[in-house]
Amino acid sequence: MTPLSDNFLSKWEHIISGVEPTNVPLECIQRLIVKLQGRRRKTINLTALRKQGLTELEIEAVITRQLAEFEDEVVNVSFYVDVELVAELVQPVTESVLKEL
Repeated sequence: MTPLSDNFLSKWEHIISGVEPTNVPLECIQRLIVKLQGRRRKTINLTALRKQGLTELEIEAVITRQLAEFEDEVVNVSFYVDVELVAELVQPVTESVLKEL
């Protein structure tokens, strides 16, 4: 995989920043930071789970289990998106659509 330029990635970061987290496919999320009461936080590293061989379905189960475990203490959940992956997935489709215009 060829690394994408910083300029190219910064354009995608700007686009992604306006997307609702619930609309981001699980495969594009690197990690979740679950902020809990009392200034505590729990990190769920999806990239590490993938490297361990878990499927997206198994990762979804891990997330569900973790959120249920801390349900009464959750203050906020932050999603960290793999901008490079999103760009690689969307750019070919974007180019195809633009060619048809």
